[in-house]
Amino acid sequence: MLPLLGLATIVVLLAAILSKRMSPLVALIIVPIAASLIGGFGLQTSKFVIDGLKSLAPVVGMFVFAILYFGTITDAGTLDPIIDRILRTVGTRPTRIVMGTTLLALLIHLDGSGAVCFLVTIPAMLPLYDRLKMDRRVLAAAASMAAGINFLPWTGPMIRASASLHLPISALFNPLIPVQIVGLVFVFGVSWWLGRREEKRLGYSAADGEVPMPQRELTDEQKALRRPKNFWFNIVLTLVVLGTMVVMGEKIPPAIMFMVGLCIALLVNYPNVDMQRQRIDAHARAALMMAGILLAAGVFTGVMQGSGMLKAMAQAAVGFVPPSMATHIPVALGFLSMPLSMLFDPDSFYFGVLPVIAEVAGQLGVPAVHVGQAALLGQMTTGFPVSPLTPATFLVVGLTGIDLADHQKFTFPLLFGASIVMTIACVVMGIFPL
Repeated sequence: MLPLLGLATIVVLLAAILSKRMSPLVALIIVPIAASLIGGFGLQTSKFVIDGLKSLAPVVGMFVFAILYFGTITDAGTLDPIIDRILRTVGTRPTRIVMGTTLLALLIHLDGSGAVCFLVTIPAMLPLYDRLKMDRRVLAAAASMAAGINFLPWTGPMIRASASLHLPISALFNPLIPVQIVGLVFVFGVSWWLGRREEKRLGYSAADGEVPMPQRELTDEQKALRRPKNFWFNIVLTLVVLGTMVVMGEKIPPAIMFMVGLCIALLVNYPNVDMQRQRIDAHARAALMMAGILLAAGVFTGVMQGSGMLKAMAQAAVGFVPPSMATHIPVALGFLSMPLSMLFDPDSFYFGVLPVIAEVAGQLGVPAVHVGQAALLGQMTTGFPVSPLTPATFLVVGLTGIDLADHQKFTFPLLFGASIVMTIACVVMGIFPL
């Protein structure tokens, strides 16, 4: 009875989210509570919910303050000199332009927002692509690869994986640092190859002459918020916050680092109380929307675990997996995680599918952390810029003016290749045992 109820809960949850009959926030709260009441757990349901919310409090805190922190230092213009320098450096050689596009997108995506990454990168580089008659699909692919390879601790997939599996973010992220470096080498290598291919297609020659560089223009409101004199301070502050998170993540919770970092950034860049309030207000909507989703996910995972539905489903599923194949679960998931982005949105996968896979793997002796890491190699990381289930994909094709089908056909193999390379790297480095 319990395994069937758990399966029905997940199916209804996925159907409600994927069919867009319910928002993820509503589905993650209503569906599990209804299932718990149907299962006869009565008032115990409230305990399951509270336990789930408590387990997610540190993750929610980190995400909220990470968005506020990166929003504040971006408003202060910390990234402006870097963006301008990249635009000046790439010149008008296609190979440099594509690699510069990748670097720019990678830096902009430090805040974890795919939408912001594409909104800044594509308009900044598109005039240059058009003047040189470069393929706009290359621009879309370069920006997508840079954003997709970024699964830093404060990005949505990393936080979802941590929340759904109840694992510290440092346990998921720190072992993947060398893997992400391998992924970055692959992405920049592909960018170089795409640029070389464009040079050959265009018959590029250094003697062709220089093309005027496009100029970035800030609005009056943006100019009023810029603090160029604080550039180096903001850079050092960011390095201290991120470095402490990576090196001392077990001892100092990331939420505390972003809290302290935000306070310092606000005091130095915007000492006026009204301006501090305005900066928080400007980014509060994005922070609270994601915090609401995560807290709703706490309801779902709390009910599924507290009621025993998740464990019962896993025990029933264990019988279908040969014990000899158990150690291959992370590798198989690593290879499949990117294509799964075409079938599942991040909330339904990380909160509906991943816990079941992790529980099955756990019953067979495979640590949940390996399952979470495997998912992060593609599911809504390298997969999100081509998935029809994310608004960011339509933002890419809208800003570049290309068809969705053309974007997917051109970029999908490149992003899938990145996932495959990183999965192989996990095996070679011993992160995933064979």
